[in-house]
Amino acid sequence: MPWRKSNDPYVIWLSEIILQQTQVIQGTPYFEKFIEAFPTLKHLAESTEDKVLILWQGLGYYSRARNLYETARFVYYNLGGQFPKDYQGLLKLKGIGDYTASAIASIAYNEPKAVVDGNVVRVIARLFKVEQAFDTAEGKHAIKQIAENLLDKLNPGQHNQAMMELGSLICKYQNPLCSICPANSFCLSGFDNSFLKYPVKTKKVSVKQLHYNFLVLLNHENKTWITRRTENGIWKNMFSFPLLETDELAEKEDVLKSFIEIYRLKNVELLETSSIKHTLSHRSILATFYLIRTKEGEKIEKNNIFEVGIEELKKNYSIPRLLSKYLEIKEVIRYFD
Repeated sequence: MPWRKSNDPYVIWLSEIILQQTQVIQGTPYFEKFIEAFPTLKHLAESTEDKVLILWQGLGYYSRARNLYETARFVYYNLGGQFPKDYQGLLKLKGIGDYTASAIASIAYNEPKAVVDGNVVRVIARLFKVEQAFDTAEGKHAIKQIAENLLDKLNPGQHNQAMMELGSLICKYQNPLCSICPANSFCLSGFDNSFLKYPVKTKKVSVKQLHYNFLVLLNHENKTWITRRTENGIWKNMFSFPLLETDELAEKEDVLKSFIEIYRLKNVELLETSSIKHTLSHRSILATFYLIRTKEGEKIEKNNIFEVGIEELKKNYSIPRLLSKYLEIKEVIRYFD
């Protein structure tokens, strides 16, 4: 893994932020893109949030990208470009919790702090058949205590990386490679093949159903209208087509009428509607896109909405993966031909 070749706290921090809520196979190309675009903390701090969000597009959990940028600027401009050199100092930075602070402190500075990420939780829970649910305070404490007891105090960085990669590459969630696992001789759940029972989990994720309706306008100049989302939420500071959210699946005629009234549209032609399902960890979005051609001279009189070409939108603006998926599937650009 490319980030394992360095003990630079910037490289370690960048990789760990990307790998939060992201599998290694998915996160590696993003890490490589970020290192190419921002080889040093200075490059990232002197960039813009928009550029960071564009590179992040598709990874989800966009608050990670915003925190990444804010922290880069804080460390560069307020801390002289130097990350804090201990766990407690790192913990004060935005977007850095126990896991990331422990990873940076142990790998970059050899501080004896045990890392407990999802991979380590799985390894420890299976090795010792931890019966407490890992998503409870009791379970978290139990696993953290075992991790601290196991830690090689002289080589904490190597130990933590070994534990994380043991979980990532060998002790996998569904199909663990027990026959080649270096810990199989003392794995309690391996003795009776009960490993799939661990780690124990109690909480069930409640998935909220959302209904999004997007207004996709095309004018005679081959441009559409977009807006920047400034309110708090998963897509804060990203760009989007004008959006109308409804409590339930609405009649298309009613949504179209609302769009016409809200944006005072007059000379328009509905080309088509398309629906896409988009699943996030705690949300399921049913998005309906209303592709509408406007007649010459049609304008939207809203201060926060502006025109942009479709190709420019795809290349130069940070848009949610849901919107880029729509543009890819529908090839909206074909309507300009």
